[in-house]
Amino acid sequence: MSIFSASAKECECFAAQQWQTAAPIFFDHLISGNMAINKNHEFEDIDGIKCAVVEKNASAQRVAFVKSLLEYNRYTVVVAASAPLKQPATTPVSAEAIPPATPPPPSTFTIGVTDVMFNATNAIFGRQLRTPDGHVVTLAYWQQKEDIPSDDIPYFEKK
Repeated sequence: MSIFSASAKECECFAAQQWQTAAPIFFDHLISGNMAINKNHEFEDIDGIKCAVVEKNASAQRVAFVKSLLEYNRYTVVVAASAPLKQPATTPVSAEAIPPATPPPPSTFTIGVTDVMFNATNAIFGRQLRTPDGHVVTLAYWQQKEDIPSDDIPYFEKK
């Protein structure tokens, strides 16, 4: 069958057959959690719970800020210690083995929410998050550059 001799109905049937074979493969990746929509919408298992990742490598102070803000907006927040950064291998100075020190407490954390549809960028610019005093969360407030969000001036008009 050539493209030029096929009727519209035949083309629709052919397209439907192709979609039926390709769709399960595509959606299996989405359901299994191996494929993010883009770099801004990642999700992973945090402490055995499927979560949308809000931030990685966040400090303890940042975790406290983001957790309180998201819990106020009725999201269930899950926090776990981030994997330690790989240190370059060093050769021991002496022949004696140096006993391993106790590992320091984690200094960075991964923050996630159980709503896998959550995307921090969309929530901020879509004006979906609120502060406890009723203001809309702005980008500067989210980044902790200002203490009170000035939601009366749009972000694109600020100098």
